[in-house]
Amino acid sequence: MSDRISSFPPIIDIHSEILILGSIPGVKSLEKQQYYAHPQNKFWKIIFELLQEGFTDDYSERIEVIRKHHIALWDVIDSCERKGSLDSEIKNEEANQIDELLDNHPNIKAIFCNGGKSYKNLQKMLGKNYKIPVFLMPSTSPLHTISFEKKLEEWRKIKMYL
Repeated sequence: MSDRISSFPPIIDIHSEILILGSIPGVKSLEKQQYYAHPQNKFWKIIFELLQEGFTDDYSERIEVIRKHHIALWDVIDSCERKGSLDSEIKNEEANQIDELLDNHPNIKAIFCNGGKSYKNLQKMLGKNYKIPVFLMPSTSPLHTISFEKKLEEWRKIKMYL
């Protein structure tokens, strides 16, 4: 039996210029009520490396760092049924209102999708002719088995917009 799960509110403010979109939080993130909380997920390590910030495990400090660098976080899926944490197990999904978020935050100049599921869903929602660039990034999940160095190299594209 799958449980119905819900996304977190977006982390965004009037200064946000980059939006990073995941699919929907995994089990560990839901338990901790934190984006990318699984200890093997490389999201925070990649972001801190790119921003040349001293790494921290403190979630409130992590949020302060991304805000300082004008990065927003959210998910493409508002709610769904899913057993476990795999995107392939997502069923009966409801979309977040990404277009509304972008309308309300006109400073966003690029979207980076953390993995294929968020990218495919966003393409369905916004269509291919959206006015700001959208990038498919390699998932920071431990299930996406390319090396940390390769993930980091791809994620460097964010620097073009910082």
